[in-house]
Amino acid sequence: MLFKILIISLLTWMVYNLFRALMIMNKQDPNGPPMSKFIGRRVLTSVVIVLLLLLGILTGVITPNPRPM
Repeated sequence: MLFKILIISLLTWMVYNLFRALMIMNKQDPNGPPMSKFIGRRVLTSVVIVLLLLLGILTGVITPNPRPM
């Protein structure tokens, strides 16, 4: 259960950074933080999520669906 909460919180953090980058893109403030900072956080978070899912599958913490139907 803790593993699923961690994945959900990381997904929420990824969506938050996506919308922060959107707000910065719409403002176009030259003195503000760069949009690439938030996009980079989003990419790093997605890499961490994929690695955690692979680690969870390999250790048996989560089990994938054996068939799609």
